[in-house]
Amino acid sequence: MAPIDQTSIMTGTALLVAPFIGSFLATAALRLPAAQPIVRARSACPQCGTQLGPRDLVPLLSWVALRGRCRHCSGAIPSYYPGVELAALAIAVWAATVFSGGPLLVAAGLGWGLLLLSLIDRHSFWLPDLFTMPLAAAGLICAALQGGDTLIASALGAALGYAMLAGVAWFYRRVRGREGLGLGDAKLMAVAGAWVGWQGLPMVLLAGSVAALAVVAVMALRRGRLDWQAPLPFGPFLAVGLWLVFLYGQPVAL
Repeated sequence: MAPIDQTSIMTGTALLVAPFIGSFLATAALRLPAAQPIVRARSACPQCGTQLGPRDLVPLLSWVALRGRCRHCSGAIPSYYPGVELAALAIAVWAATVFSGGPLLVAAGLGWGLLLLSLIDRHSFWLPDLFTMPLAAAGLICAALQGGDTLIASALGAALGYAMLAGVAWFYRRVRGREGLGLGDAKLMAVAGAWVGWQGLPMVLLAGSVAALAVVAVMALRRGRLDWQAPLPFGPFLAVGLWLVFLYGQPVAL
């Protein structure tokens, strides 16, 4: 029997752990904004409050086996949870179409971090430093492993990324007299600069803006009008832009 190569092992590991990572992300995205413990608190049915056992918590499989219902009260289990687990798996599969081996694990980790930030921002309009800062640091560390020139491009990208959106936020606040863009978005743009360098920042911003405009257009069509006052978190769109540029552009951190 031919030995299994290391690349296949890493790919299989990424795909295997992805749904479990997604399960954790789904819970963390809801508990963190509510100031609830992420790890120590036991998972419970959102309907009856009964604590769930191991057989109720197998990612994807438990939800399918239980047909989306709690085994104790038959209350509906939100599709949000298997949806995030599938998203985490899709990120790993997507990354595997571009990277392999160690870079695949790094790329999947970036994708899962962006997924968590997107979920939190979507639910709470908040991009916590607890996750943006380590994600930026990880990009700088990966860039440093590539050499001095790569690290310079990454560090410059992080600084310029933050300055770009912080400047836009400041200008909007001065002109409109209210917040329009949070500094969390600026820090996420710093994350983008750390991973794709200053050269990739325009494409990240362009791709994110196009994605946001597409969603706004769809919302306007569904409502029959364009609501300029409706809040829309920009973080998920920046995350999409970063992910696409990282996969198909020239990431400096790998």
